[in-house]
Amino acid sequence: MNIQKGAEIIIRDWVRLRGRERLLIVSSRRYETEMQALLAAARQVSRHVELLVLDELSMYVGTYFNEREDAFDAYDAIIGASEYSLITTKAVKRAISRRKRFLSLPLSTNDGNSMLSYEFLRVDTAKSKIMAAAMLDYYQSASRIDIKTSLGTDLHLNIKGRRAGFFNGCCKDGRGLSSASVEVYVSIVENDAEGTFVLDGSMGYIGMVDSPVEISLHHGRITSIEHNKSGKKLTEYIRRFKDPRMYHASEFGIGLNTYSRCRGCCYIEDESAYGTFHIGFGRNIALGGVHDAVGHFDLVAHNADIYVDNQMIMEQGRIMILEPHIYI
Repeated sequence: MNIQKGAEIIIRDWVRLRGRERLLIVSSRRYETEMQALLAAARQVSRHVELLVLDELSMYVGTYFNEREDAFDAYDAIIGASEYSLITTKAVKRAISRRKRFLSLPLSTNDGNSMLSYEFLRVDTAKSKIMAAAMLDYYQSASRIDIKTSLGTDLHLNIKGRRAGFFNGCCKDGRGLSSASVEVYVSIVENDAEGTFVLDGSMGYIGMVDSPVEISLHHGRITSIEHNKSGKKLTEYIRRFKDPRMYHASEFGIGLNTYSRCRGCCYIEDESAYGTFHIGFGRNIALGGVHDAVGHFDLVAHNADIYVDNQMIMEQGRIMILEPHIYI
């Protein structure tokens, strides 16, 4: 798929921009091609399209929008097309509370290709909404998630009082808030994740693991990371934030995009891949939680048995309540 086609999907199907609406695109010069493609697609609909270019902020772009909660007040819709996700920031939370639309579109990739050219953008938003609705029924009034894998994951998450949601790209379906990541998510009670998580998929922005990494959690916080090659990379990545709050588990998600594959090329595609699950760490303010931090990252794994309040919803990576009809 070419970049311009991807940009048109974003503007037409996901943001659903209308004439006379004011759109803000937040990005950086690193993504000049993508910015211009989004601008061209948006200006076919509305003349009121602006760019906010934020270079040099890198992984701290979230702090910028935590400190400027009113940054989006003048706009009807906002696209966060920077390298890192803005979705868990205070500015986004405020925008959604004021009935604006925000699409999280982190453009970071590891393979030299534009994320706007990835095939997973072709996801059927109507189909993914139906899939999510079926899964969300199991989360109603739930208080606990248990995760086990053959590699040794044995993880227990408290979600009592937390409301689950879903992303499928379409802001309308997400009541104004959405992400390019197609998933069902729920925030974790910030001091109550316990057990062992064996990471065998993607380390988010870092890419795929070379070999599985055992991670221990206690009272909601990472207490140890296996000291192998990938574990060292992950440890160094977290340290770069210089914020101990980044060690706290804050989100649980399950990927629903049948066009996506967990390949380590694009973390948004990785965590969207159908049948994978991920644990998010750091800030979760806009996801229904109360934990603040300078950023947010996700770790993706495969082939889990997952129980929500003792009801099995996934077996060995197959979402039982959706199959066998999901590929029809």
